[in-house]
Amino acid sequence: MACEIDPVKAEGFAGSLVEMINQGAMSIMISIGHQTGLFDVMAGMEPSTSKEIADQSGLHERYVREWLNAMVVGKIVFVDDSSTYYHLPMEHAMFLSRKFPGDNIALFAQYIPVIAGVEQKVIHCFKNGGGIPYSEYVRFHEVMAEDSGQTIIGALFDHILTLIPGITQRLEKGISVLDVGCGSGRALIQLGERFPNSVFLGIDLCKEPIEKARKSTEEKGLQNVFFHQADLTSFRPDVEFDLITAFDAIHDQARPDLVLKTIYDCLKDNGVFLMQDIDASEKVYNNLDHPFGRLLYSISTMHCTSVSLAQGGMGLGTMWGTERANRMMRQAGFNNVTENRLPHDPMNCYFVVSKNCTNTQASLIELEEIDD
Repeated sequence: MACEIDPVKAEGFAGSLVEMINQGAMSIMISIGHQTGLFDVMAGMEPSTSKEIADQSGLHERYVREWLNAMVVGKIVFVDDSSTYYHLPMEHAMFLSRKFPGDNIALFAQYIPVIAGVEQKVIHCFKNGGGIPYSEYVRFHEVMAEDSGQTIIGALFDHILTLIPGITQRLEKGISVLDVGCGSGRALIQLGERFPNSVFLGIDLCKEPIEKARKSTEEKGLQNVFFHQADLTSFRPDVEFDLITAFDAIHDQARPDLVLKTIYDCLKDNGVFLMQDIDASEKVYNNLDHPFGRLLYSISTMHCTSVSLAQGGMGLGTMWGTERANRMMRQAGFNNVTENRLPHDPMNCYFVVSKNCTNTQASLIELEEIDD
């Protein structure tokens, strides 16, 4: 029996597809505006010609003009009736310019060209299985570092560390800290500068960010921050730590279960594990209204699932879910998991996990008594 087609629904869906394709194209244009600094130049600038904007940006006018026209039809930039003077309203600039740290959404647009760069390789995986290693993703570590700089670095001391009662005082006294999946080490370096009595170790699977982290440490002359390239699926540090952190790193691991077990084993009795990871459900139906759902499932398909499978891993993907995260932490041995959401970061959940203690506050009190 032939299916009847509702022409109104069909036309509406076709229109939505056209809009999706248009918005996808605009994502690349937004990424270019962010990377070239055009949004930063135009933020607060009076209506100007394409040449004036290009001169101010140090860029070629012809490309700037075409980019501006894309911004105009995308209703991001306004232009006068003569199509001569372009203007970025402040209501738009505050979400596009680096002049407004913490509110800049434009940096997330960079993920689109990054994952698009491996499209053909991912299609090959669709047909043949397997995955794509981190090394194939051009600029991924750079974009992740900028992403972390906005969501983690800017909020680290005033919002994130305060989730663990008493931890700032203990860091000032001096404790040992491990950062899992440290990337280029921006968070760890900030901590090392702020708390010279504590010792910090960052571990990451990839060589490129570790080398960058070491260089930054040397340039700053830090003697209490160290970096090591290793896969925590099989590598276990020969020391234990008072505090272990993992910022947006666990779901990418080949075997998150084994990494969480290593974290548990490396944590001192009554130590604390702080994990930032994606705030979503393992059940896709519960993510229908997720504000970043389409982006995150796309990144999961094109990157997170693939890099895990490339290592022969579980391929849990970006949207592994807070439910699964809780189960896996408990299976690793943790018995006290607390979830926290922060206003500045609608994409992530912050898990505070204590070891061998029914209460994180009590854990820290006991540690302070031991130190005294």
